[in-house]
Formats: sequence, structure tokens, C-alpha cells
Amino acid sequence: MATKARRENSAAHGAQPNPSGPANTGFALGNFKLPLILITALLLLTFTSRVHEVVLWSFVSAVAVLAAWLVYLLVLSNRRAEIHDFSIVLRPQHYVQLLIQISLFSYWGYYWRPVYDHFYLIIAQLLFAYSFDILLAWSRRRAYTLGFGPFPIILSINLFLWFRDDWFYMQFLMIAVGFMGKEYVRWQREGRSVHIFNPSAFALGLFSAVLILTNTTSLTWGQEIASTLTLAPNIYTFLFLLGLIVMYLFEITLVAGMAAITLFACGALYNANFGVPYFLDSEIPAAVFLGLHLLITDPSTSPRTPLGKTLFGLLYGLGVFGLYTLLDNLGAPTFYDKLLCVPLLNLSVIAIDRAVRSIKSETLLNVWRADWLGGRANLAHMSVWIVVFAVMTMLGKTDGKHTGDSLPFWEQACSNELSNSCQRLVQLKTTYCNDNAAWACNELGIHFRQGLIVGRNDSQAQEYFGQSCELKFKAACANLLDDNLALKDNPHELDLRLLLREGGLNLISASSDELYERACDHDWQFACSTNRNTL
Repeated sequence: MATKARRENSAAHGAQPNPSGPANTGFALGNFKLPLILITALLLLTFTSRVHEVVLWSFVSAVAVLAAWLVYLLVLSNRRAEIHDFSIVLRPQHYVQLLIQISLFSYWGYYWRPVYDHFYLIIAQLLFAYSFDILLAWSRRRAYTLGFGPFPIILSINLFLWFRDDWFYMQFLMIAVGFMGKEYVRWQREGRSVHIFNPSAFALGLFSAVLILTNTTSLTWGQEIASTLTLAPNIYTFLFLLGLIVMYLFEITLVAGMAAITLFACGALYNANFGVPYFLDSEIPAAVFLGLHLLITDPSTSPRTPLGKTLFGLLYGLGVFGLYTLLDNLGAPTFYDKLLCVPLLNLSVIAIDRAVRSIKSETLLNVWRADWLGGRANLAHMSVWIVVFAVMTMLGKTDGKHTGDSLPFWEQACSNELSNSCQRLVQLKTTYCNDNAAWACNELGIHFRQGLIVGRNDSQAQEYFGQSCELKFKAACANLLDDNLALKDNPHELDLRLLLREGGLNLISASSDELYERACDHDWQFACSTNRNTL
């Protein structure tokens, strides 16, 4: 290991001439042993059962590129008699965020097993990221700072987007783009050269735009990731508690809290004006709630001043709110809303800081009186955020039943021709039909046969009736046999176990009484006790 003095010297000046000079004719590995070990470990992962034939060539290609790069730099450094150095620096924001992200992956994965199945692929990405980052730094003739830095970047990317096995080489490419953006896309901020973009947000935003433009979202697990977070019970409370740790240690309360408050407020105004929730079945989608805690809160790429942080959070909330409708109108998946606006916000940071510093009022600039609570403004901001979240939870706006979870609500809203309600009704029924809820498939068949809220499509109707009939829904079987029928029936008990899950796990273990009580709470009138007695 290099001495402290040499580490500091190399960190300042990058690659150093070898003291032995050209007279040393040996071929020395030196510090290249570190990336060599990492690349070898990545190669060894190809022999695990998770790396089957489909994903194997993605690993082999990544290893080949890294190995060729390493050999090139090694030959060059020996020819020039240079030493490529590194120093070890462990920054709290990196290892704290690492622990937060591991906690989230562990909790989420317990209820959605593909997360655990993805474990080896995350390890592979970390090995690739460290190797790539080291070689990139040494290619720039700069000493490498070894720490936990790549961990939050890789885990953050994997909290929002994975490529499927057939296209997994794109995951490695996305990581490379993130680190290259961090290295090359920079500006002068407060007299220092710093990266403009949050590396994970830059990669996610760029690849999201490409996936939308090429209509290739199906190559990823993005939709499944966004929709399965709620399988973990009380996910909003869990994210809230994790967020408090980050808020306390790194004072990002104003960014995350203001983004959430903005979304809550915009959603409430929309609901009051149009009579339906803005987001389908939540006030803030769980994946967006995750994003405002762990994606936009990088201190290096967000404003420095309290008022600047507040504006940054406000703009993120407005950006997500607007992008949700824009993407929906374009026919693109709406889960990209939380990813696309972050790079644009990163570009606005200097302008935001410059604008707020023109304000002469210290109280307004700091969003707090300097003499209150001994100047501990962050604790005051956290207190406000805790109260806001507690109120929203008591109002049923976070975990638990939401207005949008009720299919009868959407049917009534569609009958009343409220904004987007018919489209969302069909969307919900499609989701439940894909889960094999026979009632939902029969309903879709009726919609496509009648052509009242969707375009008439007899062949599509027959497919849905056929699927429902196979699931032993008698009304669907009659509809399948007679093109003039559009028979309906109440959901069966098995259907209710799917229809009432509120974004969580299917209610397989619930008793019949619990199930019907819950159905009544969701406005299914046939399930209420007075009506059940007459069935």
C-alpha cells in the first residue's frame, strides 16, 4: 500500500513517473492488481447458475472490454514508466446510503422474489462499475479514490431499471454512461470543477428517453419494478422511516419533503376539481416516493441554500406531476415520470442558487429564523415533514386503502363521464384480467363487444370471454357462445382475492368473512351483509 504522503501526492497530480525510470525493464503489475482482481471476479461469476446462456455473452463481452482496456493501460504505463495510484476514502454519504438501499432491497425482495434472484447480477454490476471507474480515472492520468462511491450509483440504478437477461449488456452500458457522465460532463461551481449530473439519474434519464423513443420498454423490468414496491406491506411508512435517517444526517429534508408536499397538494387540487385521483391508485406512486428520497437528494448535484433546496423539491414535484400526464397522452409508460426530470433539474442548480442568493432576507433564504431552535433548522424542517406525513397517513393517502383501489368507484366515475375515468377503468380491469381474475376478463369482453368506452373489437372480446370461461365464469361462457349476449355477474370469491389486494399481495389466506367485509368496504354492494343475506 502506498504511503499517505504518496497517496496525497498522486491524488493531486495523477499518474507519477516511476522513480526507477526506464532502467527498470521488468513488466510490473503494480496497482493494476486491483482492477485485475475485480475483472477476474466478474469472469468467475459467469460460472454461477444465475448466469445462464442468455446472459452469459453480456458478461463475457463486459470482461473482454475491461480486460483489453486494462492491458492497454498496463502496457502504456510500463512504457512510460508511470505509476497509477489510488487512495482509500470512506465517505459517510456513500456507506449510509448503501445501508439504506440494502435495507430496502431486503424488505422489497422478501415479498417480490425476483429482487433476490437479481442479487448475482447486482454483484456483477458492482464489479464492472469499480473496474470501469478505476480504469477511467487512470486513463485520465488521475489517481483513483477508492471507497463506497459506486455502491449508491449501482443500487440506485437497480431500484428503478433492470434490463432483461437477453439484453443485459445494456445494463453494463448504462453503468458506463453514468460514470462517463460523472467524469466528462462537468462545470465550475463555487470555484471547483464538479460533475453536473447525479450519475445514476443521468444514466436512468438518458436510457429512459431512448426506451420511450424506440418503444422498447419491454426490454426492461421497469414496469414491474414500479408496480411491485407496494407488494411490501406499509411501503410508504418504511420509505418514510429510511428517509428520516438520510434527512437527519445529510440535511436533504427540504428537497424530499417539498417534492412530496407539492405532489400531495397538486393531487388534492386535481381531485377536488375533477372528482377522481390524479394518480391511478395512490396520491404519490410508491416508486415516485422512493425517487424523491433516494434519487434527487444527492448533495453534489442539488442546490446549497435552504431556499434553493425548497425550489428544487418544488420543481421535481411539478415535473413528475406534469410528466405523468404527458407520458400518458403520448402512450408511453408513466413510470418514467420520476426519472426524466432529474437531469434537467441538475442543469438548473447553478441558476437556482444564483437566483436565491440575490435575496437579501436571511430568514427567507434559510427558510427559518437563525435564532430559532439554536439555528437547528433541519430539525424544524424534519418536524414539519413528520407532521405532514402523519396527517396524510391518517387521511388514508399513503399506506392502506385508497379511493382508486375501488373498481365500483371507477365504474361510477366512468358512468358520470369524469376525467380519464373510463380509460383507467379499462386499465385496472386489464391488470386484474392479466392476474387471471375471471370477472375482470368477462368485463373486458363486454366492453370490447359493446364498444361504448373502447373501440369495438369482436375478436378481442371473444379472447377475453374465452379466458374468463376457462376460469369457470359461467356468464363469460354464455357470452362466448352467443354473440348477442353481454351477461354480467358478481365477482367470485377467487376474483375478490385478486381485486381487493390494494396493490399488495393476493389475499389467498383471508377468510370468506374477511374477504366480503373488505369487498363491502370497497363499495361492492353485493358483498355487504344485508345484501349477502338475500343472495
